[in-house]
Amino acid sequence: MFDKVSVSEQYKKVIKKIRSFLLSASTKEFLIFLFFVFISFCFWLMTVLNDDYESDFNIKLNMRNVPDNVVMTAELPTDMRIRLKDRGTVLAKYWMRHASIPITLDFNDYVELGTEVTVPKSTVVQKIRNQLSQSTQMISLHPDSIFFIYTRGEGKKVPVKFQGSIQVDPKYYISGLNCEPDSVMVYAPIEILDTITAAYSQLTKFDELKDTTAQRIPLQEVRGAKFVPDYNDVTIMVDVYSEKTLEVPVHGMNFPPDKVLRTFPSKVKVTFQVGLSHFKTVTSDDFFIAVSYEELLNSKNSKCMPHLKASPSIVNHPRISPLEVDYIIEQQTTADED
Repeated sequence: MFDKVSVSEQYKKVIKKIRSFLLSASTKEFLIFLFFVFISFCFWLMTVLNDDYESDFNIKLNMRNVPDNVVMTAELPTDMRIRLKDRGTVLAKYWMRHASIPITLDFNDYVELGTEVTVPKSTVVQKIRNQLSQSTQMISLHPDSIFFIYTRGEGKKVPVKFQGSIQVDPKYYISGLNCEPDSVMVYAPIEILDTITAAYSQLTKFDELKDTTAQRIPLQEVRGAKFVPDYNDVTIMVDVYSEKTLEVPVHGMNFPPDKVLRTFPSKVKVTFQVGLSHFKTVTSDDFFIAVSYEELLNSKNSKCMPHLKASPSIVNHPRISPLEVDYIIEQQTTADED
């Protein structure tokens, strides 16, 4: 209770001091001074912005409705530079568009002009003026001419191949690599198309990966060719290594029908590394450990060495323990002998 009263009293004292400060004669004079400074600044700014200025802006050029089989051999420029003159208030509005004025051309408007197309300057100027205030003057436009050249290429589907290097943390491994889409269409004149057997991603380097990573990678450009789509979504699946041990029986291999191998112990331990996602799926049935009859015939040792003949592709560094086991070869009795 005492603490609550104390805090309340302190709060009231602070509020009282702030109120006394704000209502003091010197503070009032200072705040009035700041108010008039702000008003003066606003009038000054309005006066300055009402003057005429010149400023440069970017023109972003886009082309729509371009057919997939159209290959640009001389590209349409993506940027133009324009110089405008107007009052500061008007130019400030243009700057609030991030200093860019977009222009969109329709490919269908130029189909009848052939494969070498020059876009009239008047067309571009008119599209720009449609986005400007009537009071704005265009001082200059660069470049002052726009042209592009294209061909209509043949098409075929080609596989996508990843180019680059992938390094993972030593405790991890790459469990899969997925490229989506796995194939793309390529359009080009027939003499170029015949030389293209695959679409390659741009060289990309991945270092010290510890988790599954996805990235959109542009395809490597081929002069005179067009890929649709021109990118590839690459997903690198990363898994952490875990160690597992299983007991696997030892089998005799290539033994005659009347002979059987007996080992002591009959099973050996196999220790290996496997991804955590596959840890439970790997069983002793996935391994085959054997000793060949030919090896034992040539051996004078009372022990034999089991060999790992088959193992799952998803395991790494399998190790057998013990390395040697005792054995005997038993003679099987047949029904005829009985």
